[in-house]
Amino acid sequence: MPRYRCCRPRGSAQGVRDRLGRDAAELTALADHLTAHGLVLEMLAGPLPGIYDPSGPGRMLFGFFAAMAETERESIREATLEGLDAAARKGKHGGRPPVITDDMLHTVLRRRAAGESVEQIRPDLIIPTGKRKGQNPGLASIYRALAEHEKHQAYPEAVAQAHADFAGLQAG
Repeated sequence: MPRYRCCRPRGSAQGVRDRLGRDAAELTALADHLTAHGLVLEMLAGPLPGIYDPSGPGRMLFGFFAAMAETERESIREATLEGLDAAARKGKHGGRPPVITDDMLHTVLRRRAAGESVEQIRPDLIIPTGKRKGQNPGLASIYRALAEHEKHQAYPEAVAQAHADFAGLQAG
C-alpha cells in the first residue's frame, strides 16, 4: 500500500498517512488542494516513490495509481462480502455467542413467575461457553434477553415474517 507524506518544498514532513482518500476522485482533489496551498505530496512507498508532480505525466500517473488503489479496495470489499455470504449459507455467523441461553431464559421466566426478582435469580445462572464461561451473566444481559423474549411474544407474526424474509435473502 502506498504511503504518503505531505511537506513544504525543502521543508520538514507535516504528517504521514497510509490512505489519504476513499476513491480516486477524492485523492486527486486532495492532491490538488495541497498543491494549491504550496504543499508537496511525496509518495514514500509503492510503485513509484518520490515527489508528486501535479503537471503533465505526473498527474496522469498519479490518477492511474489512485484508480488502481480504488479498484483494489473494491475487490477486497467484494471478496469479504462473498466470504461472509458463504459463511452465512453454511450457518456460520460472526459475533459472540449469546450469553443467555434458552435454558437460562426459561429458568429466569419460571422463577420470575414465582415472584423472584432478576437480582435474586442472577447468582444461580452460569454462562456455559465463551470468554466468561463459569461466571454469572450481567443484569443488563438478562434484561436484554427478557425484552427480546417479550418482543417475540408480543409480535410473533412480525418476528416470523422477518426471519422468513432474512432466510429468503440468504437463499437468493
